[in-house]
Amino acid sequence: MKATNTVGASDGLPARHIDAFLDRLRTAHYSEVTLRKKRRVLCSFSRWMKSRNIGLVELDEAATACFMKRLTDPQGARVQFELGVLRLFLAYLRNEAILHLPTLTDESAIAHTYGRYLDYLRQDRGLAKNSLLVYGPFIRDFLNSHGAGDGSILPDAFEAVTIRNHLLARSKGRSPEYTRLMAVALRSFCHFLFLRGDTARDLYESVPSVRKWRQSTVPTFLTPEQQEALIASADRSTPRGRRDYAILLLLARLGLRAGEIVALELGDIHWRSGELVVHGKGQMVEHVPLSSEVGEAIAIYLRDGRGASASRRVFLRMWAPRIGLAGPAAIGHIVRLAFARAGNRPEQRP
Repeated sequence: MKATNTVGASDGLPARHIDAFLDRLRTAHYSEVTLRKKRRVLCSFSRWMKSRNIGLVELDEAATACFMKRLTDPQGARVQFELGVLRLFLAYLRNEAILHLPTLTDESAIAHTYGRYLDYLRQDRGLAKNSLLVYGPFIRDFLNSHGAGDGSILPDAFEAVTIRNHLLARSKGRSPEYTRLMAVALRSFCHFLFLRGDTARDLYESVPSVRKWRQSTVPTFLTPEQQEALIASADRSTPRGRRDYAILLLLARLGLRAGEIVALELGDIHWRSGELVVHGKGQMVEHVPLSSEVGEAIAIYLRDGRGASASRRVFLRMWAPRIGLAGPAAIGHIVRLAFARAGNRPEQRP
């Protein structure tokens, strides 16, 4: 990010781009209250750009990072909300070709390292796209938190103490599962840094382990009666209930994993041949027979519950943005709610 050298001050963000961006979110079913909040953030950012004489063509992650530094609490809800708005706005500008993605020659060290790490997960480890969506944001947050304003990475970022302190700071007020996933991502990143030669030794062991108590979550074994009670607990008179009913059937009847359900797309349902194309771990692809019971539940959800969306994912969020479920944790949440409605707990496997 550099200040413009042209004569005259920058005008900040053109209002037409802000309006078009909010109209796009409006079609994704964001509420008007939320849209007003996002508009306030963008207007504030526009005034900041004008005061710093930053033009639209120079807008990038470094500019948003400088803007966020005006807020003193990096963990605050306001920081997370504003940062989310600006990232979404940047993505919109690039998708509309108003801004161009940085080329490799001017790509920041943070973006380059992050891109290489995702390539490592995808190509060397063979992780599915959904796994990248789970682990990637943790590493992007780590790199952004230990980056300089010009997009470079601070010299002490890849040290054991820095990584450990980051995990401890980010885990405050978070669930054990969130912290566990963050630790897994950081360990993977440490191994990547060692293989790439950025660290003299593998800092895998420097990431503290997250204790996970046995039987502290919903056990995986269900009796047939409990399984049927869970499925029957979904209220199929509502769009949410029709979605959850289809998901519970996929878990119970076909034995699909949570990540496989999240990754299902409309093109993966082969109605004529009666099968599902399932994208599993390690880029494995399987063709699973689609029973009439499961197929009917999915068809009813698609017809009467899913609604219009540009997303190709089968199962969508109920609230804006109407996109695919965020990850396997969303399936776990649906199952936990089903347990609460059914009012029972499964038996333990001996």
